[in-house]
Amino acid sequence: MRHTLPHAPQFYVTAPQPCPYLHGRAERKLFTALQGDNAADLNNALSRQGFRRSQNVLYRPSCESCVACMSARIRVADFRPSRTQRRIAQRNGALRRLATSAWATEEQFELFRRYLDRRHADGGMADMDIFEFAAMIEETPVKTRVIEYRCSDAAMPDLAEGDDHLAGVCLTDVLDDGLSLVYSFYDPLLAGASMGTYIILDHIEIARAAGLPYVYLGYWVPGSRKMDYKARFDALEIYKGGVWQDIGDPEAHSNEAHPLSVDPIVEQVARIALPQFDR
Repeated sequence: MRHTLPHAPQFYVTAPQPCPYLHGRAERKLFTALQGDNAADLNNALSRQGFRRSQNVLYRPSCESCVACMSARIRVADFRPSRTQRRIAQRNGALRRLATSAWATEEQFELFRRYLDRRHADGGMADMDIFEFAAMIEETPVKTRVIEYRCSDAAMPDLAEGDDHLAGVCLTDVLDDGLSLVYSFYDPLLAGASMGTYIILDHIEIARAAGLPYVYLGYWVPGSRKMDYKARFDALEIYKGGVWQDIGDPEAHSNEAHPLSVDPIVEQVARIALPQFDR
């Protein structure tokens, strides 16, 4: 189904699919193409309204019976790490950060496959081949970086031997108001080092150094164990009811998985604020 606004991108809705976060529910997405000279402006504007980028598409959950998926971001200036997060940062202190262009390598793909096989063998990406992986990394019409984390086996002995081991990767969009973590993965041997949390902590420091106010984490879903870790970050905001607000008590958002809280698609599209496009 297509929905349009005057002189604006066209919006579409996907067919319902099984929800990867809440058992027994179906997910549906509202999406639009991300292309042309206005791609960066559109990405910035819609990211501030709960949308996420996947290659040349911007999407936001628009389920028929649930509004539990809420975009989450960290206020960089207000963030203070917990004692556990400080220990995680110290534990991963031997990692070296390398920011590169959005270009896929075989080394990255090998790490990606090991990560999926160990942690997400039954997920939606489980069958992704090297060409699809390259598309995920390289098909971007906006400012995107690949952040690699490297170390030597002497510094982190849990890893395989090597003086320059690729330990983790994060595909990151640079927005006008922050960094958006599109997708991250890491060596499954480092699961005990909380690499996923460390990558977020490091992006907070990157944003702080760049003077960017936010780090966008993707979606947080109350009641989903996969998403619990995001609620552990200080200064976390969620996009709920058309506004960004402090998450407060995570348990207070459990009622969002209710069909009466869902607005019609036409109303959702009508409320989207778009940048000014040339007629």
